[in-house]
Amino acid sequence: MAEALPPLPAQFRSLQHHLRTAQEHEKRDPVVSYYCRLYSMQTGMKIDSKSPECRKFLSKLMDQLEALKKQLGDCESITQEIVGSAHVENYALKMFLYADNEDRAGRFNKNMVKSFYTASLLLDTLAVFGELTEENVQHRKYARWKATYIHNCLKNGETPQAGPIGMEGEEYDEENEGEGSSSFSNRESPSAYQPPNIPTPNYTGIQIPPGAHAPANTPAEVPHSTGVASNAIAHPSPQNIPAVDPSLYNAKTQGDARLTPEDFARAQKFCKYAGSALQYEDVNTAVQNLQKALKLLTTGRE
Repeated sequence: MAEALPPLPAQFRSLQHHLRTAQEHEKRDPVVSYYCRLYSMQTGMKIDSKSPECRKFLSKLMDQLEALKKQLGDCESITQEIVGSAHVENYALKMFLYADNEDRAGRFNKNMVKSFYTASLLLDTLAVFGELTEENVQHRKYARWKATYIHNCLKNGETPQAGPIGMEGEEYDEENEGEGSSSFSNRESPSAYQPPNIPTPNYTGIQIPPGAHAPANTPAEVPHSTGVASNAIAHPSPQNIPAVDPSLYNAKTQGDARLTPEDFARAQKFCKYAGSALQYEDVNTAVQNLQKALKLLTTGRE
């Protein structure tokens, strides 16, 4: 690894946990470590790229990124954006699933709090690939709030309420934990959030990237289901389901439809979004994304 980073400038305090996560994953999962640093680099540039201390810090962080990129060589998770995005997202959801299982089973402890919080940090890093999906925004919000709520309960000797409940309070700040001072930060207080309408997650289809080890403080094997019955979901009425383009029923790839690697990557992403929508029985969104994938594969156009 490149030379150690200089002291973190005060302007970059909001990045300290992302950088710590990067350090924790240097050996466990270098790809996750790389994207945590890349997120910190991109965000830091937006915060302050002109003051001497920030320029020095960003320069050293860039050196670390280059060294890590060289170490990873031709790793597809680095060279192909769609693969890298899936790698980080799957890893984050694996941590979320572990913490959510522990929460719903009433097994409250510091490890599951950290897993919730780290999952939210990793979902932050998906911003390097573009705008987060609404699903990931909700997971991030819920995970960060759950870390706050359970930590606060444990700190005060109270028993947390398991599963999804209304969100209120301040944000968990791992930096100050155990220091005898306030353990919360107001930079993104979940008190402004509305209680999430999130059914019991079902991540049985999550594919953990090859070589991805169990996240910190989680068991090596993650249960394949939560063991909790899903909340009742109102199924959409037929008139709310988008009509399928008739031309796609008997669609065949045209000879002049030359698909590029980017086209295949976009089609994979549409299919992935459709799969995520089906986890929540959102037929409308699933059909829309499947139609987009089919049209792209058969015509070469979206």
